[in-house]
Amino acid sequence: MQEPTLLLLTALADEPRHGYAIAREVELISGGRVKMRTGTLYGALERLLGQGLIEVREEQIVDSRLRRTYGLTAEGRQSLAAEARRIAATAREAARRLGLSGETATA
Repeated sequence: MQEPTLLLLTALADEPRHGYAIAREVELISGGRVKMRTGTLYGALERLLGQGLIEVREEQIVDSRLRRTYGLTAEGRQSLAAEARRIAATAREAARRLGLSGETATA
């Protein structure tokens, strides 16, 4: 799973969000390292919709513009959980090989 996909799914893991809120969460989760531009964000959301990993939960008109709220599907939740387990296992092995016993392998 590519990092932008991981970040987008993670941003939706705890609650549904609209586009701007997703972009803010991605920036927060990445410690400010990743800032998604509007075109990139909505292109990725469309791709994830097509893959069945997210779904539109609500649509409303706000200031004459359509605002969609997105949430994870069951498949998206399973995919994110599998990726989280894979990353955690890799981090544990990296910590073991670095001799970081007793320390948590967080970035």
